Amino acid sequence: MECGDFSTFYTLMGQLPKVTWFRLDLYNWEGFWYVGDHLPGAMDAKSNFQAKDDDVLLTSSVKTGTTWLKAIIPTIMNPKGRKDDGSDDPSLKHHPNELTPSLELGFYKVNPNPDLSHMPSPRLFRTHIPYTSLPESVKTSACKIVYITRESRDPKDTFVSSWHFVNAFIGDQGIDPWPFKNAYGSFCNGVHAAGPFHDHVLGSWRESIKRPEMIYFMRNEDMKKDPKGEVKKLACFLGRPFEKEEEVEKVLWRCSLDRLKNLEVNHHGMEPWSGVGLSGTGRTTSLMR
Repeated sequence: MECGDFSTFYTLMGQLPKVTWFRLDLYNWEGFWYVGDHLPGAMDAKSNFQAKDDDVLLTSSVKTGTTWLKAIIPTIMNPKGRKDDGSDDPSLKHHPNELTPSLELGFYKVNPNPDLSHMPSPRLFRTHIPYTSLPESVKTSACKIVYITRESRDPKDTFVSSWHFVNAFIGDQGIDPWPFKNAYGSFCNGVHAAGPFHDHVLGSWRESIKRPEMIYFMRNEDMKKDPKGEVKKLACFLGRPFEKEEEVEKVLWRCSLDRLKNLEVNHHGMEPWSGVGLSGTGRTTSLMR
């Protein structure tokens, strides 16, 4: 269903289950909760996005450590990112969110059927849409999906990160902090942005077992323990295997969190899609990171 007609969309929203998540309205669509102003983009992306066989999608629930991969994947896919001089390093001029733009929070949030013909191949996207709600063109194409999560058996890091982030975000607006007990209960009941968490993770994990050539399932903990080994496997999955060991080292150095958070481009200006200012840590104040 195309939701470009806002009167039609708001009529549909009135028919969906709705809850208040802290001070935001969440709507349940196809079994998952969405922040109200993010839902139109998710619906329109499902209806209108046409995947290409060489597209790469970075998918995840929220607050699962995607920032690192938003820089690593473009660097792997771009041969210039492996050069000795690094003069063509895209991270020097572009925030990670710009290198891997969002489907539902970017393109389809501002236009129900955007023209993506200007994007060079391979096109890189990110999304928090669960696998079950991804566009059919994605599922039937030969594109690659990379799914990243934190430890799925004990998602406390995801919860705590989300809680701290929401409180930091609203703190700038002079709003009292979200009580930990309330936030915890909501998370355990699956009521949070992109929740339920386990359903989101399991949907992609199960599909990665069925179609390992299409979906590569990654854990943030594995990346931290063995970044070199994980990046090598990721590059092979993406069809861009490393020829030399030093290439791996260069990618890891260029995409290290310490380096990214100190780059000028990640300290000033606006996040390319939300229009929210960038923080001094190099992260964006975007709820759906």
